[in-house]
Amino acid sequence: MKIAALQTVSTPDVDRNLDTAGRLLAQAAAQGVRLAALPEYFCLMGRRDEDKLAIAEDDGAGPIQDFLAAQARRHGMWIIGGTLPIKAATPGRVRNACCAWNPTGERVARYDKIHLFAFDNGGERYDEARVLEAGDTPVAFEAEGWRIGLSVCYDLRFPELYRALMQPPCDLLVVPAAFTHTTGQAHWDLLLRARAVENQCFVLAPAQGGRHENGRRTWGHSQLIDPWGQVLACQDEGEAVVAAEADPAVQTRVRQQLPALAHRRL
Repeated sequence: MKIAALQTVSTPDVDRNLDTAGRLLAQAAAQGVRLAALPEYFCLMGRRDEDKLAIAEDDGAGPIQDFLAAQARRHGMWIIGGTLPIKAATPGRVRNACCAWNPTGERVARYDKIHLFAFDNGGERYDEARVLEAGDTPVAFEAEGWRIGLSVCYDLRFPELYRALMQPPCDLLVVPAAFTHTTGQAHWDLLLRARAVENQCFVLAPAQGGRHENGRRTWGHSQLIDPWGQVLACQDEGEAVVAAEADPAVQTRVRQQLPALAHRRL
């Protein structure tokens, strides 16, 4: 199956961001992509954390969700919609939700980001818990014979989440992200390849990549990695469709030759 990570440099304007997503999804469809994934915060990179609250949608209804469902129908393609803010039970908070749609436009999965990013090196400071409410449940879904596990950005640092998703084993792990340039340069590639190798499955990582209008710089390097840890396609910065064939025979061969998943003891 040909799959793609879509890389964006999102802005504080939702309509502009949806236009960009629509253009990239059309490019992916024209290349024969069957499953495409957008990055975290593809719909909004606001000037303030609180900007997410203003565009938060009800679960299952809203212009961003409607847009993604329509794009899936239009292109007859599986779409993993990066993340979008969905209203939370806690006042002043939203869930950072990663949702998936099938080729008929039906939503088939919703995962709420479990691990909330915090970072302070004296020059950069982030604290997602100021406006986000954490999820608590791992989520995977089936697509054309593939079991696909969902995760988001900072989740990448917590291998226990991916172990939970491997019961039963996934074929593809998806990691929409908006890694900072600082943390991405240090750890993004390393962690993605580790997750692919230890779980012996494909990893698709669509990311924000570039200098944003709000002044933030994200690392990019959207990529697809195979179960042996080899990078099949990658884009450093800028808008892009990062596509490659994910051959299930590769995964079968890796798991047969090195049956590490069957050797787990803890």
